[in-house]
Amino acid sequence: MVKQSCLVLVKPDGLVKSLTGNIITSLSQAGLKIIGTRVVSVSKELAELHYHELKRDKPEIFEEVLKYIQGSYHTNRVLALVYSGEDAIQKIRTIAGATNPEKADPTTIRGRYGRIHSQTDVMENVMHASDSEGSAEREIKLWFSPEEIVEELYPSKDGEKEVCEIPKVWA
Repeated sequence: MVKQSCLVLVKPDGLVKSLTGNIITSLSQAGLKIIGTRVVSVSKELAELHYHELKRDKPEIFEEVLKYIQGSYHTNRVLALVYSGEDAIQKIRTIAGATNPEKADPTTIRGRYGRIHSQTDVMENVMHASDSEGSAEREIKLWFSPEEIVEELYPSKDGEKEVCEIPKVWA
């Protein structure tokens, strides 16, 4: 058994269908800890960095996937979570099910809630889960800063201070 971390994204279709609670409840079966969470409005830059492998491996769907994660079809929000614990990646991916919801076991998250959108052919699979330790580290570092995670995962250092550290404050 290996302690791992895993990035989970509840994608725009999961949020617009109010599936966040159902997804988190299902994932709680894995007995892992949530050590980071945030709601993100996904920029094109973040989407491109997250899905950089698709640009090379499946260029025919790359632009549609970017539109999907950025909320062109649903909402422009994603819930990002970091789970940590023994064999986190495999446990989460088992509960999540196959990436293609039509091939996912109907008892999994994607099997219950996912679909292929008939007008766009976009695979609405309601969530993302890191598929390896290397992917998890790359993805967690994309979606979170070190101070947004309550446990030390990877080495970090003090960053350069901006002239104005707080661009916005509550009125």
